[in-house]
Amino acid sequence: MLGIRDDSGFPLQQMGILKAPEDASNSVHPTQGKLCSECGNHTMIRKDGCDFCTACGAVGTCG
Repeated sequence: MLGIRDDSGFPLQQMGILKAPEDASNSVHPTQGKLCSECGNHTMIRKDGCDFCTACGAVGTCG
């Protein structure tokens, strides 16, 4: 009817659907830090004066 599909119902031409480019800058890189005693990951950072695990949320020593 509109000339955008053939008799079988398939599009006559691509209609702008694009594959998103793979950009390495968008990948997630975990924060490297001290060893967390609760989850075992090296993701302990210093946040608001306390040790904080960015992987599991555990709060360590403060001060």
